[in-house]
Amino acid sequence: MASHAPFPQPHTFSVLNMEFRLYIWRMRARRAGRIPAPVRRERTMETSFTPYMSLAGGVLIGLSAVLLMAVNGRIAGMTGIIAGIIPPFSADWPWRIAFLLGAILAPVLFLSAGGAIPYAVPVSLPLLAFGGLVVGVGVYFGAGCTSGHGVCGVARLSPRSIAATLTFMIFTGLTVYVIRHVLGL
Repeated sequence: MASHAPFPQPHTFSVLNMEFRLYIWRMRARRAGRIPAPVRRERTMETSFTPYMSLAGGVLIGLSAVLLMAVNGRIAGMTGIIAGIIPPFSADWPWRIAFLLGAILAPVLFLSAGGAIPYAVPVSLPLLAFGGLVVGVGVYFGAGCTSGHGVCGVARLSPRSIAATLTFMIFTGLTVYVIRHVLGL
């Protein structure tokens, strides 16, 4: 079987052009037997969008961030809060523990009151752990997490937080696009 010559280089670079080239490469490689056809997994449960519950959650997150700033003068960034309860402990560790317990107990109370939290995790546990590791590295190098930058920093019009939040959102969109539409997972 004759091998195909590489693609001619386009004069302009675009994401669509690159995606098309990747699609053609995959199709040729499948026909030649170099890579197997993708396996389509059935998604048994999708997380559905619930506008009222989402709005209520957003209001509660915003309210907790405002109250923490008003009462303690602290930013409600989960990474910073958690960092203060890992040895060596911060001097202000009691409010950090209370905040984290509230974040953990609120869904438990909601479920015990008869509420339901539908969710789906369509990836394996190792992939989920890898994603958590990547997020942890990003939080470290980004000097904060989505709650610290996205909720509190953007509200304070912090240029650093606005840039970080835009970066989070752009790379989240790109990651979902690549995983679903390029890799087909």
